Amino acid sequence: MQTVMSECMFKSMPKIAIVAAMEREVSPLIRSWKVRTLYQGEHALRRYRLFESGETALICGGIGAEAARRATEALIQEVNPGRVISVGFAGALDASLQIGDVLMPRHVINSADGVRTDVGAGDGVLVSSANVVGKDQKLRFAKAYAAVAVDMEAAAVAQGAQARGVEFGVIKVISDASNFNMPALDRFVTADGTFRSVNFAAHVALRPWLWQTAIALARNSSKASRALCQAISSYIESYLERETRGPRILPREASREALTTNSSVDEFDSAATQEFAGAHTAAALVPHTQSKGKQQENR
Repeated sequence: MQTVMSECMFKSMPKIAIVAAMEREVSPLIRSWKVRTLYQGEHALRRYRLFESGETALICGGIGAEAARRATEALIQEVNPGRVISVGFAGALDASLQIGDVLMPRHVINSADGVRTDVGAGDGVLVSSANVVGKDQKLRFAKAYAAVAVDMEAAAVAQGAQARGVEFGVIKVISDASNFNMPALDRFVTADGTFRSVNFAAHVALRPWLWQTAIALARNSSKASRALCQAISSYIESYLERETRGPRILPREASREALTTNSSVDEFDSAATQEFAGAHTAAALVPHTQSKGKQQENR
């Protein structure tokens, strides 16, 4: 009986659950993944496309905190993962960050209530906003939170994961530079987080002064998506490889040995981040302090 239980403990490998806002952010990654429909709510009020590949599941929950929260709940309930990762586009608050730079921030701050989440590894601060942020708001966020980037969903995913005792991580990619003034996209986001792309295209078509901005936005998004998907692939490979080498539930002898080596989740995250950084050369992991140093050198 004891042998059977031990074998069952070692057989289970936790899944990575990934929460993105839109499919276009992760389309190069999930192109060949299996997809099925996931319903949430007593009367199946919400429907998601759940993408799966091996030990990884991914859901695109929509834009904004509420959409991210609901998607996180649905995904955790469905796959019972060992770790939830918030992935997607972010705006740069630090002028040294370029389109396609990948960030794994150490802290995530919810601008709505000031709640700060310590991820346990990584560098810099990511702040989550309730709205699409323009150039002026970027400056205010940078000063108020000492943040290097801004998104709309990471804080909600973090709080959803923590409420259910699931490990949390973040992988974000810069899709708009600090001096890029985002168009007013909020008006094209529905209550469930869906972006009405057809309405936005019609809006831009009638306003020639927005054409260049829209073209730049599309070009930057495409570059950011490729970099993000490469980063996620490297992270998944590294995480699952380490989980295979070191199972979470150890026999009594191995547990004693583990305690003497001071192993921890933080150590795993730091090692995984280093391995990820080495494998992913197409994008940069830029700490806030390093970014400021670069600015001073360039003066």
